[in-house]
Amino acid sequence: MATSAPPVPSHAAVRGVQPLRPDAGHSFLWRKLHSLSGLIPIGAFLIEHILSNVEALNGPLAYAQQVRLLNSLPLVRVLEWAFIFIPLAFHALYGLDIALRGRATVNIYPWAGNWGYLTQRVTGLIAFCYIIQHVWRQRFSGVMLPEHPGAAFAKVQHELHNPWMLALYIVAMVATCWHFSYGIWLFAAKWGITPGTRARKRFGQLCAVFGTALCIMGLASIYAFVGNPKYANAPDDAFAPTTITQPAPIAPPAQ
Repeated sequence: MATSAPPVPSHAAVRGVQPLRPDAGHSFLWRKLHSLSGLIPIGAFLIEHILSNVEALNGPLAYAQQVRLLNSLPLVRVLEWAFIFIPLAFHALYGLDIALRGRATVNIYPWAGNWGYLTQRVTGLIAFCYIIQHVWRQRFSGVMLPEHPGAAFAKVQHELHNPWMLALYIVAMVATCWHFSYGIWLFAAKWGITPGTRARKRFGQLCAVFGTALCIMGLASIYAFVGNPKYANAPDDAFAPTTITQPAPIAPPAQ
């Protein structure tokens, strides 16, 4: 005799992060702000940061001049906290909360969207761990670069002489560029900028090209610090005057 399946409770608890809905209360607002903060101002800062680091290809002096220029901007400390540190902390911590509450289902539904969801969370965690140590070591410990911009090239170079740190920088650069470029695609989809499958596919290709170009520039800047023999063993202060030793005059032979 056949038996019917028991009815599913209408209010069964569902695990994981639910889709965004306008009627979901504060979660909808916070996740919209999280998406927006990843593009502006954090994404804009990432682009500027990589473009500034590309100056390392021109040597320690050019890189030091770029660091000095950035630190000479009006109200630079206010800008630093208001548009970098605070938005970055919000985006990272709220993103970490989403990652910990979410669940990956690629083992059940191996679709491209699910793989994108999983990869976005993994790359976000990598970027989160990297940024904490990077900001601490380069901004708040050792030589204070805002006061001593001439030491910028040597400070990064000394850190990358450690092969473990070099590997971390490379992995983090790839992960961060992926996270940002895929985040742009998600932003456009969530905010209704790319309605339809065709528009999202084309915009995804554009984001892939942009992310790849950004990653190549980032990896090139890493090479400038440790791979270019022209700038090996950079001076501790690129602005320090270079002392040229003149050869001693040759005394005329005695008559």
